[in-house]
Amino acid sequence: MRASRFRWLLPALFLGVTSLTLPAQAAPQPAAGGDDALPVADIQTFAEVFERIKRAYVEKVDDATLLRNAMRGMLGQLDPHSAYLDKQAFEALRETTEGQFGGVGIEVGMQDGQLTVIAPIDDTPAARAGLQPQDTILRIDDTPTDRLSLQEAVNLMRGEAGTSITLTILRQGESTPRTLTLKRQIIQTDSVKHEWLAPGYGYLRVSQFQSRTADQVDAALDDLTAKGALKGLVLDLRNNPGGVLDSAVDVADAFLDHGLIVYTEGRLPDSNLRFSAKPGTRADGVPMVVLINGGSASAAEILAGALQDRHRAVIMGTRSFGKGSVQQVMPLGNGDGLKLTTALYYTPSGRSIQAQGITPDIEVRRGHLEIAKDSGLAISESDLTGRLANPNGSAGTTAAGGDRAPLEDYQLGEALNLLKALNVLGDTAVIPRPPAGAAAAAR
Repeated sequence: MRASRFRWLLPALFLGVTSLTLPAQAAPQPAAGGDDALPVADIQTFAEVFERIKRAYVEKVDDATLLRNAMRGMLGQLDPHSAYLDKQAFEALRETTEGQFGGVGIEVGMQDGQLTVIAPIDDTPAARAGLQPQDTILRIDDTPTDRLSLQEAVNLMRGEAGTSITLTILRQGESTPRTLTLKRQIIQTDSVKHEWLAPGYGYLRVSQFQSRTADQVDAALDDLTAKGALKGLVLDLRNNPGGVLDSAVDVADAFLDHGLIVYTEGRLPDSNLRFSAKPGTRADGVPMVVLINGGSASAAEILAGALQDRHRAVIMGTRSFGKGSVQQVMPLGNGDGLKLTTALYYTPSGRSIQAQGITPDIEVRRGHLEIAKDSGLAISESDLTGRLANPNGSAGTTAAGGDRAPLEDYQLGEALNLLKALNVLGDTAVIPRPPAGAAAAAR
């Protein structure tokens, strides 16, 4: 079992927006100086608004509700990932940290004011129902989502296992909404799967980053190498919404034997962290292709960016989500908490992917490969009368075993083809480098 760098490094896989979270700590103390002086006039205006709502609003609202709503608004207007967490939300985060909660298994976020699917989690009701990244959720049961906060939407979608929920979604490129009915279940899935795509070529799927993901990656690589020599490896991070920062760092460390993996920068000294690879690596020298798409976010982008910057793998697919910020969970004295964005993370070359994403080295869009049927009329030299015999006395060789890359997964098939090409070229193969404008890695 790998030792965790933080006891409270919390994933945000709770049907909320993808986040990287750092250890909980007390709220920072303001520094002395004019910049932190309280704006008296604005506070007086706040008090005036507070009093007028109490006196004139059509329904009576207690002081505690008004103040909590004000704090929610204060956090909610900063960025999509900062939030005020009441006791219920704090409990939901705790359940997610333990890797078990009742829900449908999707990552959602607010984009342009609309509740949007970031990624479905593998082997969950959402994945089985066919939900896709960028689907807009218009209604949750009978409740329109246009006036819901992110946390309110999350609370509506969570629930007791076995209960049903109806989502009305609008898919990109379609004009008519779809209605999907899903049955909630306990969301507790293994985050790593592996198999052989073809003799010598392994497939490693990481669906999210949980506390045990790095150990599961190690076990998967042990199993693959025990069954045969690896000539190539596909690491599939498509629709991986992120999770625990430590886990992504440890998986990167499995394929890197030195150097920087990721670093974070914020206003406070304890937000400035650096994570580097330790000596030793798994699958040393084995060619790698990493698959990403618009559902690859946060910790998945850290891993892809590190392997890309260090020229350890070819990144293939489509541009990733672009979640490049870090959140700290800060407990409050009343049992509630804050989830506050405190830093941005950077890849080894100094790139911030915030709102930019990881650009693949080779862009391959999702598609379906259809094999043309043989007409039976094809003729080759071996069919001609009086042909010359092959001097080797053989009609040719047949490859051992067939490819298991599913034909319906065009991106995966292209990844396998590239790995085979890299093996043919051997030492002459060149892995694409990141853009020339990337900042230096010496920071």
